[in-house]
Amino acid sequence: MRHRLKRLQLNRNTSWRKATLKSMARSLLIHQSIKTTKIKAKAVKPLADRLISLAKLNTLSARRRAFSILGEHRLVSLLFNDIGPRFKDRIGGYSRIIGLGARRGDNAELVILELTEIKKKELKKPKKEKETKVEEAPQAVSEKPPQAPEKPKTAVAVKERPPITKKPAKKFLGGLRNIFKKERDFL
Repeated sequence: MRHRLKRLQLNRNTSWRKATLKSMARSLLIHQSIKTTKIKAKAVKPLADRLISLAKLNTLSARRRAFSILGEHRLVSLLFNDIGPRFKDRIGGYSRIIGLGARRGDNAELVILELTEIKKKELKKPKKEKETKVEEAPQAVSEKPPQAPEKPKTAVAVKERPPITKKPAKKFLGGLRNIFKKERDFL
């Protein structure tokens, strides 16, 4: 009898299911927010919360247990040095599931699984364009009057050609797809 052995099997065998959950936990720790189906999010949430609880302990044995799940030293150090301290004062509820609606193709419920304490990414400042400054010669006592800066010489009779437009590549079987298109594809 299988009393109290409920788990979300995700229609996979054991090794495949474990690999899926580990991969999703890794993605959640790296990106801090992932978009997935509701069933997968419910399956991976306890694993992610358990990893963050280990990160709060910050002991050698906790690091080894996290490495046995994650399998990557960089990710373990990210978990223990960055993510764990963020949840220091929180007792539980390290991740949340936010519903998005149904997926168009198969009507599966989509959700966002994210950490509750998300570190804001710093926006990269755009590089300042180099300003071209005309260097002026010092106006020492000179016999010549100051002249206007000379324009660079350009080649004579250089015409700008119009941009070359390439023909679109031939579609597969001459656009056979258009023949079989139905009205419902335009939704």
